[in-house]
Amino acid sequence: MKRRLTSVSLMLATFAGAAEATEITDRKTLTLDGARRAISAAVAQANKNHAGGVIAVVDDGGNLMALERVDGTFAAGANISIGKARTAALFQKPTRAFEEIIAKGRTAMVALNDFTPLQGGVPIVIDGQIVGAVGVSGTANAQQDEELAMTAAAAVSNGPPSVTFFDSSEVQAAFDKGAVLFNQGESYMVHASRREKPGMAEIHTKDADIVYVLDGAAALVTGGTAVDARVTEPDELRGSSIIGGEVHELKKGDVIIVPAGVPHWFKEVSNPFLYYVVKAR
Repeated sequence: MKRRLTSVSLMLATFAGAAEATEITDRKTLTLDGARRAISAAVAQANKNHAGGVIAVVDDGGNLMALERVDGTFAAGANISIGKARTAALFQKPTRAFEEIIAKGRTAMVALNDFTPLQGGVPIVIDGQIVGAVGVSGTANAQQDEELAMTAAAAVSNGPPSVTFFDSSEVQAAFDKGAVLFNQGESYMVHASRREKPGMAEIHTKDADIVYVLDGAAALVTGGTAVDARVTEPDELRGSSIIGGEVHELKKGDVIIVPAGVPHWFKEVSNPFLYYVVKAR
């Protein structure tokens, strides 16, 4: 009888342990590195937009992890951005939703403690779990607050940038026809460029050209005045040639950087002339 009771006890303990185990789940957490990455992404975007802003990042309990105020942003933006981040984290919704609810007449919500129902707070979600939130205040308007917060949250949700690799056959194929090798949107672009004859004068109003000569030779004219320059597409002008300017004799292994807005013209080239161009903004 005693042995039977012992067996039953062991079985009950095993079932209890199994039940407890099912109540334990893996939980994602936001690290300090992740919070800093979110801040960096938002600050970079704010500087690009020539906008101010205070960016706050909190964990899923609403505790402040990181904060940065862009130069020139009003001081009160710090407390407001923290409030937005805490509200988005604790209520697990973008704060714009609460601002809209209150605007429709549910004003009693403003009586809630530790509640900032202003657009600009966005949860940070990783693998379906809310691990924290970002709050932004002090940009040009509420919409820009939210856009900056979304940029910061995406920098963490999407994880670190992935590495891009092109094997030699892909690179050679790009040079054979002269093609864009990699396009990072508004940040930068890598061209595997090929020229077999002189080109038109070019002016890129926003892009700097960083040129590395892979093979061949060319005479590149920079500066001066582009002849008959006209807009061919947004932020791009073309002309027939350049008057004046400086001539650079390029050869294999040379690097030249042409800042945005500077006219340049491949006046003479070998056939073929191969070169990498990184277009950077």
